[in-house]
Amino acid sequence: MVAAAEPVIIEVALNGGTQPDRNPHSPQTQQGLVEDALRCIEAGAAIVHTHAPDISIGGERGARQYLEHFEPVHARFPDAILYPTIVFGPTIEDKTSHIEPLAKAFPLRMGFVDPGSVNLMPTDDEGKPMPADWVYANSPADVAYKYALCDRLGLGPGMAIFEPGFLRAALAYHSAGAMPQGAFLRFYFGGEASYRGDGKVDLLFGLPPRKSCLDVYLEILAEHFDGRGDGLPWSVAIVSGDPWDGDVARHALERGGHLRVGLEDYAGTRAPSNLELVEEAVALCAEVGRPVASAAEAGKILNLPN
Repeated sequence: MVAAAEPVIIEVALNGGTQPDRNPHSPQTQQGLVEDALRCIEAGAAIVHTHAPDISIGGERGARQYLEHFEPVHARFPDAILYPTIVFGPTIEDKTSHIEPLAKAFPLRMGFVDPGSVNLMPTDDEGKPMPADWVYANSPADVAYKYALCDRLGLGPGMAIFEPGFLRAALAYHSAGAMPQGAFLRFYFGGEASYRGDGKVDLLFGLPPRKSCLDVYLEILAEHFDGRGDGLPWSVAIVSGDPWDGDVARHALERGGHLRVGLEDYAGTRAPSNLELVEEAVALCAEVGRPVASAAEAGKILNLPN
């Protein structure tokens, strides 16, 4: 078990693909993103992840979309860690074309690397995976490009770990001395719920949110670091479910991890706001006996490069 004094980093992912018809609290406008981010940081979030209003726009125009809601948040909370998502485009250069101009105009501290590919499958009315022809693909060359981009721009790579192969790839970079400074692992567990109703799943992938499944990841980490407690920092998130389904969130806190919540991931039976999810995360930290990290503390815990 982790020492009770170790602070917990709370990340909130504000919107993603969650539209207001799924949850009326999902912020979609620039002003809505600013207001939601400020509320969540005041409540205890140290990291805020957003999707700009139009994530099909890259380059300088795409960067300006993020600047429009990043800058007011930064002005109020200069230590808060804000980071964007990928742009849809045909090449990895297109998909990340907003990152460098954003980093030049704003004190960006965190980037993103998803070190693998995965089927993110919704289920149909019969419970079968829908026969979609889309794969969330990150080729080995694309993964290498994103790590190199983080290294060149001085961004801590925030890594989405959708299944164990993603973690093994990330740790191979670490073993080779090629992991950029400030790395942060996010273990994503595939929940078992959907806004579309009972018996459906929005994103069928990876491991379910179980204590034993988190332990699989932690065993891989422990073996990589020879059982030492100074490995890479990590958090847990439940995608296509409620973050408090089962006991994986509490188990993560008891094992020394951090928490990611937010409407990008949420697909439970309620219609919470981002603020409510952050407040619930703060309450769980208190129950477990761990303090919540400030944004400044989070940057030090993650060893972000700037």
